[in-house]
Amino acid sequence: MKIHPTAIIEDGAVLGADVEIGPFCTVSALAKLGDGVRLISHVAIMGETSIGARTVVHPGAVLGDEAQIHGNDSSGTRLEIGTDNVIREGVTLHLGSQKGHGVTRVGSHNMFMAFTHAGHDCAIGDHVTFANGAVLAGHVTVGDYVVLGGVSAVQQFGRIGRGAMLGGVSGANEDIIPFGIAHGAHCKLAGLNIVGLKRRGVPRENIHALRHMYQTIFLDEAGHFSDRVASAKAQFGGVPEVDEVIAFIEAPARRPVCRAYWHGEATLA
Repeated sequence: MKIHPTAIIEDGAVLGADVEIGPFCTVSALAKLGDGVRLISHVAIMGETSIGARTVVHPGAVLGDEAQIHGNDSSGTRLEIGTDNVIREGVTLHLGSQKGHGVTRVGSHNMFMAFTHAGHDCAIGDHVTFANGAVLAGHVTVGDYVVLGGVSAVQQFGRIGRGAMLGGVSGANEDIIPFGIAHGAHCKLAGLNIVGLKRRGVPRENIHALRHMYQTIFLDEAGHFSDRVASAKAQFGGVPEVDEVIAFIEAPARRPVCRAYWHGEATLA
């Protein structure tokens, strides 16, 4: 264990084996740092925050500050961070709120680039990439393998499905389906993340089924949206990736599902 003499570790903090705490870091009495966690310098670990093994936190990050809610009471709220994350300069990840779930959860093997943010009560999966300046409001759910482009933003209670991508300088005020690609100031779907599907070994026939499902639901103009969803379910259901998208669309949600650009419509916003 290596602790710089300028670091402040409050009584009660739990430090795992081989933890490294650099200059001018502060660690709260309720914090728990797993084995091999590294705080490089000028890092603030606040509140009841747990950080999983081998996570590296770069200068200026603030983890576990209270939710940005007027009149908030942070007592009993938590931030839980998994293993093997990289948290770069100036990142802020907040505690949960008593009005919400009481906990903000971050999975493992994620990359938070400089000045990214996740608000209170968010739930972030594994292998997620936040490019510089990407931010989440409170109560946002982000699936595994999601990529958020630089200076993008997701509105509160939003959902970003597994394997989806949000383009840079984009705003998501609607839910983005699993494996979708969306961009724009008020983002719309621009297709499927085919490259990501191939990289994760999804069979070609499943990708073809996803393409047909996407065409049926988002690009065909006949009938109501719910009718097109039912049609796609009847035609292509049974393919795991298709079933995942359909379940995402049919699940109860606070936000509507992001729709696609129509044929011939400009895809740059």
